[in-house]
Amino acid sequence: MRTIETDAVIIGAGPVGLFQAFQLGLQDIRCHIVDALPHVGGQCQELYADKPIYDIPGVPVYSGAELIANLQKQVQPFQPTLHLGQLVAECKQQADGRFALSTSTATQFLSKTVFIAAGVGAFQPRPLLVEGATELEGKCVHYGQPNALDLSGKDILVMGQDADAISSALSLAQSSPAPKSVTLMHRRDVFDAPVERVQSMRDAVGSGKLHLQIGQLTAIKTNQGVLQSVTIATSTGESIDRPMHHIVAFLGISPKLGPIAQWELAMQRKQLEVNTENFSTSTRGIFAVGDINTYPGKKKLILCGFHEATLAAFGAADIVYPDRNTPLQYTTTSTALHRLLGVSGKN
Repeated sequence: MRTIETDAVIIGAGPVGLFQAFQLGLQDIRCHIVDALPHVGGQCQELYADKPIYDIPGVPVYSGAELIANLQKQVQPFQPTLHLGQLVAECKQQADGRFALSTSTATQFLSKTVFIAAGVGAFQPRPLLVEGATELEGKCVHYGQPNALDLSGKDILVMGQDADAISSALSLAQSSPAPKSVTLMHRRDVFDAPVERVQSMRDAVGSGKLHLQIGQLTAIKTNQGVLQSVTIATSTGESIDRPMHHIVAFLGISPKLGPIAQWELAMQRKQLEVNTENFSTSTRGIFAVGDINTYPGKKKLILCGFHEATLAAFGAADIVYPDRNTPLQYTTTSTALHRLLGVSGKN
């Protein structure tokens, strides 16, 4: 696989990572963004998509989803390349000062700078804690909607109680060619999803297109590495066995610091120590912004992360353009920034 050479790699596609890409763009630095989740937004999108945020300057109230959507629109002029659903596994500094990075899907980068905007860590799906499930991951056990799988004639169990779980169950039940059966299971008959989506699920159950099972998974049975059946403890105390070929689990997410802990960067209580001049870590060329960093007076607020990303971009400019004098410019008046933003000639 070819190595992607770039000026900057941002680890984390949450709000601070997206704003970091914007600030780098204002310094005429293009970047690639890597995130463990299959979509942008990080914790803001996963946990606060529908919740109000009141402390974004100039905006009385934003939902998490609205904030992410507008940050994506803001950074659009600089077209950062996204690499989603993968972790940065290794980061090694080379003799010329650049950093060689590789991801869990074997994507390779050679970058002049690295920005760690991973929040409290890379958000990863909570695993299915049933004996034998780990060996089936990616084959019969899936975290999130499975892609490019022939599910025709198969029995599928979807686990979860949120909107993603319901949407996945409905999508699978309506797919063509059709599975043999699709069952949505949660331990209680209570779902954390919009009323309309829950009603769509109940209508599908009523019409027989989808099965609803209230209970908990207690065991799985396999044959030569292939899922055969599951055992479910029902809400009435029964234990039932059901034939099953695939499990699609939406069990929430949890943050893990992951490989970053092995990169020999100065840390304090699982957070990266930075200087507040440009938010560089103990290794020149690697910056840390947002909740992943620590310094005297640190406050874990989104707007503080935006400030950190701004100064980090100036720090990167000194590395990417060592012979350039980087003046402070204002987007209100700078024709150079207007050209970068693609708004030249506009009032």
